[in-house]
Amino acid sequence: MNNKYEKKIGKNIKKLREEKSMTQEQLSAKLQLLGCDITRSALAKIEVGQRHLYIDEVKLIKEILDISFDDLII
Repeated sequence: MNNKYEKKIGKNIKKLREEKSMTQEQLSAKLQLLGCDITRSALAKIEVGQRHLYIDEVKLIKEILDISFDDLII
């Protein structure tokens, strides 16, 4: 994936997570409960575009934050 897009999506995840008053720890815990092994540290790297996102992770983040795919990529 293009690093420009990874940074944009990561920034959007952070913004949307914070709008829901959710910490990185809370989001990573919810992801882990759904079978997605993302630590708080990995989530922090995603939010700054330093870690690749897989489609199953995107799907679960979308569901947990109750947002659309457009919210993540635009």
